[in-house]
Amino acid sequence: MATIIDMPKLSDTMTTGTLVKWLKKEGDTVSIGDMLAEVETDKATMELESFEEGVLLKRLVSDGSDIPVGAPVAAIGEKGESFDESSLKRKGDAKPTGEDKADDKEDGEKEADREQQDATKKSSEPSDEKKPAQEGKPAKRETVSEEDTESASGERIRISPLARRLARENGVPLEGVKGSGPGGRIVKADIEAVLQQGAPAAAQSTTGAPTAAVTGGQIAEEKDIPVSNMRGTIARRLLESKTQIPHYYLETEVDVGHLLETRAAINASLKDLPPEKGGAKLSVNDFIMKACAEALRRVPSVNASWEGDKIKQHPAAHVSFAVAIEEGLITPVIFDAHVKTLRQISAETKDLANKAKNKKLKPEQFTGGTFCVSNLGMFGIDRFSAIINPPNAAILAVGGTRKVPVVTEDDDFAIGHRMALTLSCDHRVVDGAMGAEFLAALRDLLETPALMLV
Repeated sequence: MATIIDMPKLSDTMTTGTLVKWLKKEGDTVSIGDMLAEVETDKATMELESFEEGVLLKRLVSDGSDIPVGAPVAAIGEKGESFDESSLKRKGDAKPTGEDKADDKEDGEKEADREQQDATKKSSEPSDEKKPAQEGKPAKRETVSEEDTESASGERIRISPLARRLARENGVPLEGVKGSGPGGRIVKADIEAVLQQGAPAAAQSTTGAPTAAVTGGQIAEEKDIPVSNMRGTIARRLLESKTQIPHYYLETEVDVGHLLETRAAINASLKDLPPEKGGAKLSVNDFIMKACAEALRRVPSVNASWEGDKIKQHPAAHVSFAVAIEEGLITPVIFDAHVKTLRQISAETKDLANKAKNKKLKPEQFTGGTFCVSNLGMFGIDRFSAIINPPNAAILAVGGTRKVPVVTEDDDFAIGHRMALTLSCDHRVVDGAMGAEFLAALRDLLETPALMLV
């Protein structure tokens, strides 16, 4: 008997997931641990893992579908076994609804035919409701099914939700597109065929007017970019952070000359070692991560969270770091960083950053941080202020290292290496003097990096 694979809860706040792309085809053999599809959650794009073995009998949703947690996405069974999709309804399992729910029926299943017949019956009924509009009076708008849309001339067009989205994203005018679905319904394959024929994507509106001003040349194609689950969550959380957390900022400059010398000496001694023996190079960010963990150990009051009726002080320094990915930003965590060596932190940071960029991070690898580091120095940014990542009480913004003239203790001039650090603090948890104490400890560690090695 076939086993139904439901959409799992891949993050602590996930309610729906977008199935970005199937990695297995119907009929493929599936083993335990195989990746079935890529799923975008509210925090990251992750892979849907199979905990069953057999054959993928049916993909119950299509690419791009938004699926509630717990809704069925696939059926796995034995080779040669048949699967009746209608059995899901008999069991009371709800199929994913919303803008993409109907696209997996583009093969002309009976349910699509029934929906078409119902919509056709509606469209053939007398349109008395339109008469008041012709007399200049407000008209009661006729209900249009979610598979219908209207052309610029007001003509009703039958189109599947996913085809409509694809046409909208690529600027394909629906007038003139011949549908190959039931009753002339436009399906995804029809839009793809238009695109393959070289139809311009949103190059011109139906009236022939250009979609972007031509003065000075068109910078980029005009288009509406759908907000992903992850981008929407980032927007919501940062808005909540900036509007609900009383931010204030402390800034200092650190002399990183000794740090750069120490790093160069360590890397020179490690260059001939294989990676499995710790031969990977240390980065400046590795030293910053280690220094933050040690500074949190020295000033534990910064390693805390606001919980309304109490302030929770954390017993360990779980230092997260910001990684830019295509969908936005994610913060993998180095757990117990205060008891790990520079080499361990360096190896974990590289591994987690690679997993983040390749969409391999697990939820437990990017949740649970108690302090965050955001480093834009590698992008040429001298200094900036970061927004606190709740429930953390602070975040450190790291600028680039600059060569600047400095005055020595002998009142002479020399070339120095300076790095700007900005600490964003939650004033409910971290008072000014407390934040200053943390920055002083951090500066002490970065200017005397040998302290991090003992």
